[in-house]
Amino acid sequence: MSIEAKLESLGVTLPDAPAPAANYVPFVQVGDMVYVSGQISNDENGLILGKLGENMDVEAGAAAARRCAINLLAQVKAACDGDLDRLVRVVKLTGFVNSTADFTAQPQVINGASDFMVEALGDAGRHSRSAVSAAALPLGVAVEIEGFFQIK
Repeated sequence: MSIEAKLESLGVTLPDAPAPAANYVPFVQVGDMVYVSGQISNDENGLILGKLGENMDVEAGAAAARRCAINLLAQVKAACDGDLDRLVRVVKLTGFVNSTADFTAQPQVINGASDFMVEALGDAGRHSRSAVSAAALPLGVAVEIEGFFQIK
């Protein structure tokens, strides 16, 4: 089954790859690696705002992280000239969680992205990962995730 077909079976339609909001590129390809800039939590309704430990719970944070993962795949699709089946594997995700100083469940929040990658890509979605706290993220979003991907 193609990756696009698998996404469709999950009820996921990739958005157009979001354009960069400042002076950077959305991804850089070096050899067979694609380095995708941080994707902030947003969906068809706009930005997903919140601070974990203050006004957002882990479940909502994980849903925001899932949206970041969907946006990461949209960037990978753009890097692959529209052919997502060129994706070999997710290599690494680095997740930043907008959270209070005493919030310690960053890994559970970023699981929203990790679980989605495995659900959508199977073993090719298994990756190394970091999940860290941030005192604030751009525009007040709940989560930002960058990713490293191998393509063919």
